[in-house]
Amino acid sequence: MNARMLVAPMLVAPMLVAGVLLALPVLLASQGPALAQGITGLTDGDEPLEINADDGIEWRRNEQTYVARGNARAARGRISVYADVLIAHYKPGSGGNSEIDRIDAEGNVRIVSPTETVYGDRGAYDVVNGVLVLVGKDLRLVGEKDVITARDSLEYWEKEQIAVARGDAEAVREDKRIQADVLTAHFEPGADKNLEITKVDALGNVRVATATEFASGDSGVYYVAREFATLSGSVKITREENQLNGEYAEVDMATGVSRIMAGPPGTSGSTRVQGLIVPKRKPVEEPKS
Repeated sequence: MNARMLVAPMLVAPMLVAGVLLALPVLLASQGPALAQGITGLTDGDEPLEINADDGIEWRRNEQTYVARGNARAARGRISVYADVLIAHYKPGSGGNSEIDRIDAEGNVRIVSPTETVYGDRGAYDVVNGVLVLVGKDLRLVGEKDVITARDSLEYWEKEQIAVARGDAEAVREDKRIQADVLTAHFEPGADKNLEITKVDALGNVRVATATEFASGDSGVYYVAREFATLSGSVKITREENQLNGEYAEVDMATGVSRIMAGPPGTSGSTRVQGLIVPKRKPVEEPKS
């Protein structure tokens, strides 16, 4: 039996908002504004949230929870959250109303928007602090052009306006790839007041790869609009058999120009830049018989 009910927007809408925001970091270029418009659509208006579940929906008054079981789906507008079980925890509010303070999603979690799908085994949204965390064995976000994966967690911190991928984090678009122990995307309102990603911080074992070169360092920053990355600490840039070593590098993904230095501009580095340039060898001609 499929159970269905309509819930006031305040019940689970915060989880949906956070889920869509989590989908933004992977889009390291142009699609942030379009998604931000979708977020606005979730929080505006009086459209109710629809919840469906194959095995029923429970209201546990003593435990102060709503539980939807069996292929549970919560949807509002064009955003849907799927899980084996959805649990909304609430507490009594003013005027006899209930206020949701935490939402859990357990088993085969998917957060689906028109352009992205986020996958995880389990998820939790702290409504009070505005923090969403997804964990599991197959953490990934699949967009129209991009894929982001993580080993430990995918997170969105609403008040700080950041999204974080932890543990072997990787963002891929076409032939461009950014990897690090932790990737953190920062959002700011754009000219049209929609949220846009301005930069992505990379920390620990940072690797930036394009079709022609590979760069690594201890930390880095990717500036989205410029398609421009900086790397710091034990930096190496490799192109074919050639390698440049230094403490700071600038990698322009738009133009394909890379620059390595002993330190950031305006500073004096402690070591000199080193380069190993390997000339192309001419093919050896076999002796004529």
